[in-house]
Amino acid sequence: MIFDITLFSVGKNKESWLDEALSEYEKRLKGSIKIEWVLLKNDVELEKAVFEEKNYIALDPLGKAFSSEEFSKFFIKNIEQDGGKMRLVIGSSEGLTPKLRSNAKALISLSLLTFTHQITRLVLLEQIYRAVQIYKNTPYHK
Repeated sequence: MIFDITLFSVGKNKESWLDEALSEYEKRLKGSIKIEWVLLKNDVELEKAVFEEKNYIALDPLGKAFSSEEFSKFFIKNIEQDGGKMRLVIGSSEGLTPKLRSNAKALISLSLLTFTHQITRLVLLEQIYRAVQIYKNTPYHK
């Protein structure tokens, strides 16, 4: 089964190195997970796009923080519960709107540190790859 992940975020990828890094992880995930990026201009567009989805998980500094192993379990459990689909939301530079935050299935935190949207996309995609590798018990995480 190939899982389907849609990542919603505000802003563009402005750096070619970021496109290369994201492409590398997408290539590594090929055969396991199909990634779709929905990059929007602002919070209004983000809310509109996300509210068409029934279940989504949002990234928020106040969300639950996980170890990589815990995130792997959380990730696999949630994607399986939602029929092989997952929708993830990265807020704007102002963070999540109150509406996005309150309607999320779950709030998760990648770190107490603040990252740009571009770095957040890369860290999240790497952690998704790592979660899959932990689940498959490969040596990547060791």
